[in-house]
Amino acid sequence: MADIFTTEARSKIMGLVHGRNTRPEMYIRKVLHAFGYRFRLHRKDLPGRPDIVLPRYRIAVFVHGCFWHGHDCKRGKRPTTNIDFWTKKLDGNIERDKKNRKLLQETGWGVVVIWQCCLKADTERLLNSLAELRIKAG
Repeated sequence: MADIFTTEARSKIMGLVHGRNTRPEMYIRKVLHAFGYRFRLHRKDLPGRPDIVLPRYRIAVFVHGCFWHGHDCKRGKRPTTNIDFWTKKLDGNIERDKKNRKLLQETGWGVVVIWQCCLKADTERLLNSLAELRIKAG
């Protein structure tokens, strides 16, 4: 299917996409706070600048958008135009995410990744993951 936008219009639309305080991230923050978790946001001193950090338990939470981070779901479908650009961009994001998760784990941090498409269904999984990591942290 051909792109319905001109290059300039597509560029303008993509420029409006923000990386912080997204709706999925705000939802997770609200849930965590309601369950008594206290956290910090976007710590620059940690690899990958995690969206949410629970310093008391040394847990980093990433709230990933399916498209930008290459999830294998309907929302993560790659564009069919400008394939070389998008392949390079999205594969680079996936590799960077892997590297950052590995660096965090090597320095003793627990890592939880929440995907946009699974957000509300995975709230229970998130809380279970945090509970498991809390137990390991002591």
